Amino acid sequence: MSELATAVFAAQSGAHLLDAPRTARFAAFRRGFDEESYRQDLSRRGVRWVPRGDPAFPAQLRSIHDPPPGLFVRGDATLALLERPSIAVVGARACSAYGASVATTLGRELAAAGVVVVSGLARGIDAAAHRGCLETGSTVAVLGCGIDRDYPRAHATLAVQIAASGLIVSEYAPGVEPAPWRFPARNRLVAGLARATVVVEARERSGALITSDLALDEGREVLAVPGEITSALSKGTNALLRLGATPVTCAGDVLEAIGIEPLPPPDPPALSGPAGRVRAVIADAPAPADELIRRTGLAAGELAAVLAELELLGLVTQADGLYREVMSST
Repeated sequence: MSELATAVFAAQSGAHLLDAPRTARFAAFRRGFDEESYRQDLSRRGVRWVPRGDPAFPAQLRSIHDPPPGLFVRGDATLALLERPSIAVVGARACSAYGASVATTLGRELAAAGVVVVSGLARGIDAAAHRGCLETGSTVAVLGCGIDRDYPRAHATLAVQIAASGLIVSEYAPGVEPAPWRFPARNRLVAGLARATVVVEARERSGALITSDLALDEGREVLAVPGEITSALSKGTNALLRLGATPVTCAGDVLEAIGIEPLPPPDPPALSGPAGRVRAVIADAPAPADELIRRTGLAAGELAAVLAELELLGLVTQADGLYREVMSST
């Protein structure tokens, strides 16, 4: 029985199907379904179809207990990208500046080490991880809607960038609208495509924790980024750590968890004088400009020049009025 017919029937009926249903309605649909014509239409749209029984279907995903009938795929990368070592990076949509910075750094450094970052194209942590990965490598975005939709629409440009060097995948055929129940289903694909899942920020009840639970169900590693104990965005991740998740303090922790040797860290630039003083203060804790002026004794103009230099060197980032050190890879 054609997996493509099952996927298209699911799209038209609004159902979530893993296998062909044994119903008269599906039998009638199957008799009238022109698979060759449908495949040609997909090709015109720039979409590939990879059935579950195809050798190109990713082995990691085939091994989960509820793999989809197949994957709709768009993007310029080869399907071999789905077989490379991969890490899911997930977290809160309404994330903090700290969380976004960590996700971006993880994405960038994991990609530089040859790892593919998998995430869900959502706002917040997902988008930050994708963007970081695009700086040094390729990434895979998993949709909770039809393969022809970029959701949220605000990420249409990001989707184009991902497709230019990576892949966008979905189990849903063109035309399927996003619906709340489809996103937990999507999360099993995010976890299923990856060797391990990293949760950067998560509230007590969140989709990111659903993804981590799905990863655990499949015997995959779960890692979590520690957060402030007073922050609601850290309650989920800190709970995972209490339950035994591996803490993430740098990209090297993630690489070690999947058996990849971290890249040797670059020699840090030698800093002295005002730049060294400012960086030392920021290394202690994120700080606003007025606190940096107070603790370093620099004039406002001099501090601005030093901060610009540190940002250009990739040592410091600024968000929400705070300057913080960029997370190290080791």
